[in-house]
Amino acid sequence: MQTAVRVVLSAALISIVFAICGQGVLGAEPAASAVIAAKPSCDRECLHGFMTKYLNAVIAHKPGDVPVSEKVRFTENTVDAKLGEGIWKTASKLTPYRLDIIDVRQGVIGTHAVIEEGKNTVLLLVRLKVINKKITEIETQVTRIEPGGKFSSPTELKSTRQAMTLVPPEDKLNLREDAVKIGLKYPEGLKLGSFVKADTPFSPDAYRIENGYVTAGKGCQSPACENLKTQPIPTLFEITSRVAAVDEEMGIVWIRMDFGKNSMGVGAEADKQSLIVWEAFKVYGGQIHAVEAFMLAMPRGTPSGWDVK
Repeated sequence: MQTAVRVVLSAALISIVFAICGQGVLGAEPAASAVIAAKPSCDRECLHGFMTKYLNAVIAHKPGDVPVSEKVRFTENTVDAKLGEGIWKTASKLTPYRLDIIDVRQGVIGTHAVIEEGKNTVLLLVRLKVINKKITEIETQVTRIEPGGKFSSPTELKSTRQAMTLVPPEDKLNLREDAVKIGLKYPEGLKLGSFVKADTPFSPDAYRIENGYVTAGKGCQSPACENLKTQPIPTLFEITSRVAAVDEEMGIVWIRMDFGKNSMGVGAEADKQSLIVWEAFKVYGGQIHAVEAFMLAMPRGTPSGWDVK
C-alpha cells in the first residue's frame, strides 16, 4: 500500500466525564449554589470559532489575536515551543481544505487543515482545549509536502469528502463509548497485522486517505487495496494510541497513533523512524465508513509530549 511515507495506518481508553446535576432536598427549594444542568460553556459554534480564530492568527503571524490562558501550552511536532514560533512564522495562506472534529463534552476541537508555506503545501494538525473561553492546550503536527518529491502530488487535499462531512441519522449514531471501541479496533488490527483477525468493522464502501492519497477503497492504485478489511498490512506490535476527541454529532472518533517498529519499511535507517499518525474515523451504524489521516515520520521513540494515559 502506498502512503506519503509508505505504510498502512492506524490505546489508551478515554475518560468519559459526565456532568452531574445538583438536587435540592425533597420538598425544599434547591440552594442557590446547587449545580443545575450541565451545559458546556463552549458549544459547537463556539469551539469552531476558536479554531477559525486560531488558524487566521497563524496565517497573520499574530499570536496575540488568540485568547489563551496564562498557562497555555503549545507544542509543534511534540516539542514545547513559545506561541508564535514554528509554523506561525512561515505560514502564508489557508486553503479550502479543513476537517473539524468537535468534542463539546471535552471542550476540544481538532482540525486537519491544509495551508501554504511559500511553495510548500503543509498538512497542519491542530488540537485545541478550551476552558472558560480560553485556550489552555495547543497540540500541533506539521507535515510539509515539498514540490517535486516522490509524494508531492496528493489528489485528495482540495476539499473534504462528503463521507466525512455527512451528518449521520440520529438513530444510526453510536453511543460515545461504543464509537470509541469501534475506532480502537483499527489499531488493534494493526497490532495483529490483520483487520480480519481483529474483526475491525468496516462498511463495504469504506475507504482510507493518507496525506492526500487514497490508500484503500475505491480509487486506490491496486486490486489488493480495494477492500480495506482484507488489504495486506504490516504487523505493528509496538503501536500505541490515544483517543484525542469524539465528535458525537458527526460520528467521528479521532485517534493519535505512534506506529513504532515496522512502520517505515525494513532496513537500518527505516528502523530508526516511526510514523506518527492522526486518524479521523467516521463511525456510525456500528461500522467504520471512512478513514482520513495526516502522518509524519519522526525518530522512533520520540515521546508525544502529551499525557497518553
